Amino acid sequence: MNQSIMLLIPIFLPILAGIGLLLIPEIKKREKLLAIVAFFLFATGAFVVNAVLNCNSEVTLFHLTKTMPIYFKIDAIGKLFVSIVSIIWILVGIYSFVYMKHEKEEKRYFGFYLITFGILVGLDFSSNLVTMYFFYECMTILSVPLVIHNKSREAVMAGLKYLFYSFCGAYMALFGLFFLSKYTTTWSFVPGGVLDMAAVQGHENLILVVAFFMIMGFGVKAGMFPLHAWLPAAHPVAPAPASAALSSIIVKSGVLAIIRVVYFMIGADFLKGSWVQYVWMSLALLTVFIGSMLAYKESVLKKRLAYSTVSQVSYILFGLALMNPIAMTGALLHVVFHAFIKSTLFLVAGAIIYQTGRTKVEQLSGIGKEMPVTIWCFTIVSLGLIGIPPLSGFISKWYLAIGSLQSEIMVYAWLGPVILLVSALLTAGYLLPITIKGFLPGNEFDYTQVKKLEPSKLMVIPIMILTILTALLGIMPNGLIQYITQTIAPLL
Repeated sequence: MNQSIMLLIPIFLPILAGIGLLLIPEIKKREKLLAIVAFFLFATGAFVVNAVLNCNSEVTLFHLTKTMPIYFKIDAIGKLFVSIVSIIWILVGIYSFVYMKHEKEEKRYFGFYLITFGILVGLDFSSNLVTMYFFYECMTILSVPLVIHNKSREAVMAGLKYLFYSFCGAYMALFGLFFLSKYTTTWSFVPGGVLDMAAVQGHENLILVVAFFMIMGFGVKAGMFPLHAWLPAAHPVAPAPASAALSSIIVKSGVLAIIRVVYFMIGADFLKGSWVQYVWMSLALLTVFIGSMLAYKESVLKKRLAYSTVSQVSYILFGLALMNPIAMTGALLHVVFHAFIKSTLFLVAGAIIYQTGRTKVEQLSGIGKEMPVTIWCFTIVSLGLIGIPPLSGFISKWYLAIGSLQSEIMVYAWLGPVILLVSALLTAGYLLPITIKGFLPGNEFDYTQVKKLEPSKLMVIPIMILTILTALLGIMPNGLIQYITQTIAPLL
């Protein structure tokens, strides 16, 4: 197969399949709809694997202007992110086959779900800033229907909030893109950056302002304070599988965009020691703490998990802001581990809602007696998110803490590990009581009325696979660490 075609198929196959699904008349047999969706999910996954393993080519799709090509080439960073996207999107899609029964309008949901899959693959394969921005905006617009799926007033308002925050962030990034065009040698991503230092001379402060706007703009999608409020608004109203996708994948697109801007366009060396680095680290640590505190106080389960995402993704942003190899390794490890853990937590929350209708934490007393397998999975990944060895979250947080201590950046060298530790304690405080009350509800609980409410296997199996991945990557992390340190780190 031609390598250019190999690169384009996993982008446009799900997009075209999703558009086709939206345009065709209603499919009367639900099994036929699910078979179509399953085929395109797995086919896209197979083409992604093929591209990751075998494709070293590049392709220009078309030119927006003579100097602005829509251009694809998959590099080591893209391979990591697209692999996570594919695993999560397929597993969450399988889970959706059952969950979406009670949400209705399944054809519309799966149509946009497939389209968003292709857009995310295109984002990860993007090889220049213009292409990445184009797919980034498409991702925002085309993921909104997943948020507003039930069309309630609350869902529509949450969707509008998501759009407003996302567009504000995107236009901040677009402001930077306009200015960078004058001071860069190319739009393509080049390790170390593409600033034309002759043109930059005398305009260093302007470039720092541009960098700050772009970090803040893409940080909106990553849930960084002070533009994080769309996350806790969107999650409670979206279907649980959409929440899982938003929290584990969509927010990571903001992370990827920041990596591309800082390490492949402007260059980390230009930002090291500047006010941009210090403000970025400060906002990341503030977000870690605020997100954990808000999650600790929140009583609605999905909203609690949304605030948790606000906190945990800023672990990654802090690691990126430190700009040293150890912290970078921790940040990229946490990209992977958080994706698997947070997907599991939202899928478990969805299973509880689907089986019992309960949405608040105080309603979950005894849930472990009713759904033991599901809640055990919740417990294991919760321990991973807290950072308990030998689960995967411990590995990434260890690298982040060591990277912070070795950075020797003024107060941040010790403040980073302190905030991460406080956040870990708060994480234990908002997740483990669900397990404890779930399995040990106390004397007030009527044990004679316990009903087994374990969900369908199509819901349980994705949850179990993600739980196993969380454990295995903690016990055997060396392959992933080696890939990051030997293949990705030299690019940064």
